[in-house]
Amino acid sequence: MTVGERIITVFGTGKAGPGDEVFQLAYEVGNVLARRGFVVANGGYGGTMSAAAKGARQVGGEVVGVTCTAFGRGGANEYVTKEILTESLDERLEKLVELGDAYVVLAGGTGTLLELAYVWEFKNKGFLSADRPIIIVGRFWKSLLELIDTMDPDSSRCLEVVPGATEVVEILAGRANES
Repeated sequence: MTVGERIITVFGTGKAGPGDEVFQLAYEVGNVLARRGFVVANGGYGGTMSAAAKGARQVGGEVVGVTCTAFGRGGANEYVTKEILTESLDERLEKLVELGDAYVVLAGGTGTLLELAYVWEFKNKGFLSADRPIIIVGRFWKSLLELIDTMDPDSSRCLEVVPGATEVVEILAGRANES
C-alpha cells in the first residue's frame, strides 16, 4: 500500500471558528496528514472541514470535499481541490465512508456523532475492514465511549483514541508499514 494514494476522511463540527481549539486541531490534522502524503476528505464546508482543508493545502496536499445539495448551501470551501456533489445526507455520508482508508473523528455535534456512530457500527459488524482505523482525537467523546463501554465493553476495541495530530499519522504510518 502506498501512503500517497490513501484517503483519510476527517469528521468534525462545521460550527468551529479560528479562535476555537478544535479548529486549530483540525488544521494540524490536515497539515500533518498532507505532509505525510495522505489525501484529506471531509464534508467540504466550514468549521473543522475548512480548517483541515486549509492545513492540507498549506503544504500542497489534496482535499476532497463531499458536499450536499440538500443543505441548500453554496459550493465547497476555497481549500477543496476536488468537490464531489451528492443529493442527500445519506449519499454524502456513504461517499465519505467509501472514500476513507481511515477515519479521524474530532469534536462535533449531532452530525459528527452520526458519522462516528456510522463508521463505528460498520466496523463492529465487520462491514469495514480491519485495516481501516477509526481514530478519535482528543477527549471530547470520552464520556460517550465510557457510556457505551458500560453496555458493550468490546465495542470500543476497534477505536484508537489519541491526544493530537501527531499521533494520528503515527498510527497511519504504523498501519502502512504492517501491510
